[in-house]
Amino acid sequence: MTKRKIVVALGGNAILSTDASASAQIKAVKETVKQLVAFVKQGDQLIISHGNGPQVGNLLIQQAASDSEKTPAMPLDTVGAMSQGEIGYWMQNAFNQVLAEEGLALDVATIVTQTIVDAKDEAFQTPTKPIGPFYTEAEAKKQQRLNPEAHFVEDAGRGWRRVVPSPRPIGIQEAPVIQKLVESNVITISAGGGGVPVVKEGNTLSGVEAVIDKDFASEKLAELVGADLFIILTAVDNVYINFNKPDQKKLTNVAVAELEDYIKDDQFAKGSMLPKIQAAIEYVNNRPDSKAIITSLDNVKNLLAHDAGTIITK
Repeated sequence: MTKRKIVVALGGNAILSTDASASAQIKAVKETVKQLVAFVKQGDQLIISHGNGPQVGNLLIQQAASDSEKTPAMPLDTVGAMSQGEIGYWMQNAFNQVLAEEGLALDVATIVTQTIVDAKDEAFQTPTKPIGPFYTEAEAKKQQRLNPEAHFVEDAGRGWRRVVPSPRPIGIQEAPVIQKLVESNVITISAGGGGVPVVKEGNTLSGVEAVIDKDFASEKLAELVGADLFIILTAVDNVYINFNKPDQKKLTNVAVAELEDYIKDDQFAKGSMLPKIQAAIEYVNNRPDSKAIITSLDNVKNLLAHDAGTIITK
């Protein structure tokens, strides 16, 4: 089989379920890695990206709880980098263990990734991405006074939360380094949580208070490293239309034009499946001879055997 360069975007459920302790997350990561090593065993080159929503949320709660003159809370871009480090550390160790158990001698490296965004992106005018702890209305107003530039909204009756912009990625600063590692057959873990959002002014990169969608950042990475295949692993084996309705239909092989029609019909949930579909479309539009697959981690064995899941082509 021809060696393929594959970007695999892991959903949050691959790392954290209900137990937020380090030991539970390390265990979950190892189970995830056991599935992913199947690609390596058949000769594929892996470039891993991952979500970090729950981890960043927990770190922000910790930062808020310990915020003082002596231990000031870190800004969102720094917290994002912290989460990349912790998840990368867990994943590197898991890969090293599982590769050794399989008798495979490969190096693994985590790259703290900076994702470049446009300072003029319209998303900065309309923050929509909820982050951090829930507040009462009074607490939210207090936080607003402490940080006048922050935005808080009521979140589905559960309390008030801060919302930040979610701009589209236009580049990845470390893409050349990641490419060199890939060429050296190093398994790379990068673009964690969409990467740390930065804006470029001259030779300076400055972090911004924003969250980049993990799937869009993963697509940009797949594009820049010239991936042969882009896989988005989520909670379901396939994408559906009319989801959870009597006439729901599983999508297996689907072309971009068909998906675009489904998007016009509001078939995909904006906060979950829609960005995955949009990222897959972007990838196959940019690499028309390649394909994207959306499926679940548990379906990887079937994917390897016969391209199971929802397969998206130009």
